[in-house]
Amino acid sequence: MHDHDDAPTLLIVTGSVLDAERNDRPIAYALRERINAWTRERLSSGDAAPFEVIVCSDLWWLNNEELALCPTISVGAPESNALSAYLGDKLPSAYTIENSLMVQADLDFRDLLVCCWGRTPAATNAAVQAFEDRYLEHFMLAASERVGA
Repeated sequence: MHDHDDAPTLLIVTGSVLDAERNDRPIAYALRERINAWTRERLSSGDAAPFEVIVCSDLWWLNNEELALCPTISVGAPESNALSAYLGDKLPSAYTIENSLMVQADLDFRDLLVCCWGRTPAATNAAVQAFEDRYLEHFMLAASERVGA
């Protein structure tokens, strides 16, 4: 999927149920801003951003094969995000606080898929923060390399 400027897309996916819209979507928007800030810090003057970062619902991702090719970060618990439920047994745990939160990712980032979730909205926010602190740099470098940015 590409925008009008033909920039590759990086997706942040939240659930489409009301609780996910209320609790997880604001977390996803904050993550989008962090990713955009990461990108701005590394761009030379006049360079175009390597990605258009889009927040979308799990229904879009699961029903559009083209979106599955995009680097993707899923935000929200499996009970409220169908993509998180789908990825639950497909991605290894990268960071866990037992009975509270989890970041799932293949840390070699061969598959550019990450899943961040917690048992509560605050725990989901903490999972996203853990991803940002520990893995965002490596994920973004791998994604940028994959698209030739």
